[in-house]
Amino acid sequence: MRTHFTLRCTVCKSENYRAHRNRKIHAERMETKKYCPKCKTHTLHKEKK
Repeated sequence: MRTHFTLRCTVCKSENYRAHRNRKIHAERMETKKYCPKCKTHTLHKEKK
């Protein structure tokens, strides 16, 4: 059961990445540091609600 979700930049709130994961294994929300083209730097991206 893989679900798709959107990652949102915590600084500028732009939605930059789409990802997927297995909710049975990883139940918590995903947070990663990724490159934001709008901010032009690596920022923390969190899963959109």
